[in-house]
Amino acid sequence: MQEWWDSLDLFMKSLWGISIFSSLVFVVQSIMTFIGMDSGTDFNTDISSDIPSHDQPFQLFTFRNFINFFLGFGWTAIALRPNIDNTFLLLFIAIIVGVLLVTAVMLIFKWLSGMEQSGNISINMAVGCKGTVYLTIPASRQGEGKVQISIQGATREYDAITDGEKLANGTPVRVKDIINENTLLIEKL
Repeated sequence: MQEWWDSLDLFMKSLWGISIFSSLVFVVQSIMTFIGMDSGTDFNTDISSDIPSHDQPFQLFTFRNFINFFLGFGWTAIALRPNIDNTFLLLFIAIIVGVLLVTAVMLIFKWLSGMEQSGNISINMAVGCKGTVYLTIPASRQGEGKVQISIQGATREYDAITDGEKLANGTPVRVKDIINENTLLIEKL
């Protein structure tokens, strides 16, 4: 091993150093991503840092993109070095492969982010939904109770009033209207 390392010129030693370092960081990043510890580990080095990150979810100059670039650059240069004697051509091809790798990873993450769901359910979706009384609702809007309503397969709890008779716990109900962002007008089923 020592003989092999000593036989390399400075250029090849540099390429091996870049490739091994970027590969190790890539493996650590991948493991952290799969176990859910990658949030907040991406260092933003974008020049326009005064623009909030939620407006531009895919920034070019991030630590992860630098690692992806050097991963593609280093291993491409090492693989092509025996076949290409021209150093400038070798570097040009390696840079192109590094940029293509960053682009591919960004496109994959953009595609994946399009598949995520916010998990937010708007109260506007509640009209017509069915549920049950959770806390007794006084008659004729004389006070509030609580209901549990199923909206898009998720159970939510809201304050509720009724125009009709008093509704006891466990009474099946349907949402008639929305009073405000946390209160529903309900009717007995």
